[in-house]
Amino acid sequence: MTAGDWGFSRAEGPGGGSVVRRILLGSQLRRLREGRGITREAAGYSIRASESKISRMELGRVSFKARDVEDLLTLYGVGDEAERGQLLALVKEANLAGWWHSYSDILPGWFQTYVGLEGAASLIRVYEVQFVHGLLQTEAYAHAVVSRGMGDASGADIDRRVALRLDRQKALVSERAPRFEVVLDEAALRRPYGDRAVMRGQLEHLIEMSERPNVRLQVMPFSFGGHSGESGSFALLRFPESDLSDVVYLEQLTSALYLDKREEVTQYENVMKGLQEDSPTPSASRDVLRGLLQLI
Repeated sequence: MTAGDWGFSRAEGPGGGSVVRRILLGSQLRRLREGRGITREAAGYSIRASESKISRMELGRVSFKARDVEDLLTLYGVGDEAERGQLLALVKEANLAGWWHSYSDILPGWFQTYVGLEGAASLIRVYEVQFVHGLLQTEAYAHAVVSRGMGDASGADIDRRVALRLDRQKALVSERAPRFEVVLDEAALRRPYGDRAVMRGQLEHLIEMSERPNVRLQVMPFSFGGHSGESGSFALLRFPESDLSDVVYLEQLTSALYLDKREEVTQYENVMKGLQEDSPTPSASRDVLRGLLQLI
C-alpha cells in the first residue's frame, strides 16, 4: 500500500469492525483491479454499484458483501480456488465487529477507528503532554480524567468510558502484546487529576509498567527546556502486515487526523527519536518517577 492510500488525511476514517482487515482487503482488490486495467466505473457496474462505492471499498471505509467480492474476483480474472478462498475468508474477518463495538454508544466514529488500529499495531509510540496516556492510566486516575473532561456526562457514561480505557490496556499484557514506547512530559505527571492517593497510585503504576519487557517509558523533564515535541501530543502506529503503512494519530477536541503519507510520518518519527534521545533513559526516568512520588 502506497503512502496516502488509507485516505486518512482528513478527520474521518472507517468505523467499527476489523479496521485493518478492511484496509487489507480493499488494498488487494485495488491491486487486482489495476492489474487488469479495469476502471472503478466498470468494477462498480459489475456489482451494481457506483464508482464511489468501489473507491470506498478499496480504502476500507465500508463493509464488504461476499457476493460483491466474488463478482469482483471473477471480473478481475481470479479463478484459483485457493486464492479466492483466502480473500473470501478475509471478507468474514473484515466484517466482524471489534470488541469495542459494545461501546459504540459512547464512542465517536473517529475514535473507534483509532481503537481498532491501536489493537492491531505491533509497535505503538506516543508522546503525551496533558496527562498520562490512556494505556497506562489507573482506574482511579482515568475516572478523574474522564470526569473532568466530560463534566456534563452521567455517572454511567463516565464509568463506561473508564471501562473502555481499561479494556484497551489488556493488549499490553496479552500474549501478543505490542511494543509500547512512550515519552511523558513532566507536565503530565505534575498536573493533578484526583486527590493525592490517586496521583500516588498512578505514579506507582507507571513505575511498575515501565519494568515490563515490552514497555519503554521515558520522562521529558522540565529541566531540559525546549525540545522536539513542540507540536504537542501524538501517536505513531506500526503494523505487522507489510502491506500497511505507518500511521500518525493526532487527536483534536471533536475529531482526529490520521496521517500516513511517508514524508509526514517521517517527520513525526524524527520528533519521537529526538524526544527519546533527549529524555533520561528508562532507568533514569524511573528515578524521576520515584522522585515525584516522594513529593506527593
